[in-house]
Amino acid sequence: MERNPTTRTLLVKNADMLVTMDGERREIRGGGLYIEGNRIVAVGPTAELPQSADEVIDATGHIVTPGLVNTHHHMYQSLTRAVPAAQDAELFGWLTNLYKVWANLTPEMIEVSTLTAMAELLLSGCTTSSDHLYIYPNGSRLDDSIRAAQSIGMRFHAARGSMSVGQKDGGLPPDSVVENEDAILADTQRLIETYHDEGRYAMLRVVVAPCSPFSVSRDLMRESAIMARHYGVSMHTHLAENVNDIAYSREKFGMTPAEYAEDLGWVGRDVWHAHCVQLDDHGIGLFGRTGTGVAHCPCSNMRLASGIAPIRKMRLAGVPVGLGVDGSASNDGAQMVGEMRQAMLLARVGFGPDAMTAREALEIATLGGAKVLGRDDIGALAPGMAADFIAFDLRQPLFAGALHDPVAALAFCAPSQVALSVIDGRVVVKEGVLQTVELGPVIERHNRLAGQLAQAAR
Repeated sequence: MERNPTTRTLLVKNADMLVTMDGERREIRGGGLYIEGNRIVAVGPTAELPQSADEVIDATGHIVTPGLVNTHHHMYQSLTRAVPAAQDAELFGWLTNLYKVWANLTPEMIEVSTLTAMAELLLSGCTTSSDHLYIYPNGSRLDDSIRAAQSIGMRFHAARGSMSVGQKDGGLPPDSVVENEDAILADTQRLIETYHDEGRYAMLRVVVAPCSPFSVSRDLMRESAIMARHYGVSMHTHLAENVNDIAYSREKFGMTPAEYAEDLGWVGRDVWHAHCVQLDDHGIGLFGRTGTGVAHCPCSNMRLASGIAPIRKMRLAGVPVGLGVDGSASNDGAQMVGEMRQAMLLARVGFGPDAMTAREALEIATLGGAKVLGRDDIGALAPGMAADFIAFDLRQPLFAGALHDPVAALAFCAPSQVALSVIDGRVVVKEGVLQTVELGPVIERHNRLAGQLAQAAR
């Protein structure tokens, strides 16, 4: 193997199990990776890899997998976990109670909450995340989230959300938190032109993301799709989350949510929708034929009693499905391994004990998420892929007795924190400790701002 002497190299060796998620779905005992810069150049048994590198990591006692991919989040909501007024409400009531709190968000709150949410994700195995920020009070901008992602080292798909139809026009959000549609489109264009990187191994991409059919107009949905396709960026929104969502769509538009999405050009391989719990058979067939993706958010769907998404039926129909933790105010956590486990268990509650296997859950959390985000450079460990991978210490008590199948143990056993996380060839978590930011002061600042937010809403 010819090496570029100016590129930093990394060797990971002796993993008890290396899960590639490549085309052959190899699971290699005693496996390893050889990395140059930010890309993987070799994967296989340790003995078959170069034996020296600028940095060597001995993964004895660990399982190594591709980094997990989070396809749906609202990171600012980590400031409003377990709010009493919203603890026992379904989606629309939950939103109504929280909009008046979120109206007091500030740019500092957006940045610090993003740092906190990303730290939680990173420590639970996530290496790439999307975030859907759709509320911009008091001078807040998507730039605040982007700045946080760049400082902590997360591979980031920043979704410029928006709300333009307030209560006076028949929408759900209060008029105080909606924006002018021309201003939304202008800012979206600015963000794409300023930040979007379409290249392979991109650390930052911008997504066009009107919030939902009940908070934006038809015109904004259409114009957003036109802009996204002009620039070649992805599109994202909420769809068919619960029965009230379906009723609203039928009453307002005379269509199901899937029909409404198709009518507005919101289907295709460049589109993914969050939740789709109540997507009907026609919608599933439509999404399968067009390659339209779904972000599955099981914990949030359970928390808000939205239902059980028919994930197996979607996957059999060819619908790309990824995993999403959703907002921290509807999940109250952002633990990616826990979300993967919950996806598997919830599928079995709804559709039988074989509705989702542990390996299928891991695939949805890695390759599935990559496909939903429109990426072919993450989600698997193979030559030419981005150097994004994680390792879990199998010597913890929670894995005791499960080492005969450590891959299944990741999903079946209690959720674990990562021992190691590497993103773009850079060590971001080492021995379970975040390396890029000092977490203590961030959490202290976050809790102080959360208190200020709660006080302002009273």
